[in-house]
This record gives sequence, C-alpha cells and structure tokens, in this order.
Amino acid sequence: MAKKSMIEREKKRQRLVAKYAAKRAELKELANDESKPFEERFKARLKLAELPRNSSATRLHNRCQLTGRPHAYYRKLKISRIMLRDLGSKGQLPGMVKSSW
Repeated sequence: MAKKSMIEREKKRQRLVAKYAAKRAELKELANDESKPFEERFKARLKLAELPRNSSATRLHNRCQLTGRPHAYYRKLKISRIMLRDLGSKGQLPGMVKSSW
C-alpha cells in the first residue's frame, strides 16, 4: 500500500489538470500559432508559465486503483502487477487463469 499522502497528492494533481485543461490548451494554441505576432505569443507563454506546475498533464503518474502503487502498472486494467496476480489467483478477473503445470 502506498503512502496516503502520495495518493492524495496525485488526486490533487488530477483535479488541477482537469481544472486548467481548457485554459492551458487555449494558451498553448495561441503560443504556437505562427500567424500571431511575436509579442502576443510571448505573452501567452508568460501566462502559461504563471499557471500552477501541477496543472500540467505531464506531471501525472499512473497508480494502481486498489493499492496506489506507482510501479508495474497495467494501463488496460488500471492495477499493478501484484494486484493482477492476486485477483487472478482468486478468480476475480474474468478470463484469467492461474497457470500450473
């Protein structure tokens, strides 16, 4: 189980990303538009830099939905390898069978 503080920090980042997504996209589009004057694009970049750092989607990290573990994460299932094995052994994942030979 991951530390509660790390899980909560990640949830806070997700909220910030959702809150500033539209504004961030608008400013990025303006900053990268070559048809706009240089000063206008520069001001857009400055406003983009003033936004909270944690509102950037690149700062998000995938975590297991059940344990909060940040490593060995399966995107398709949204769980870690440890929980995948545990749930598979218990027969709680459809189509997954523990191998034995």
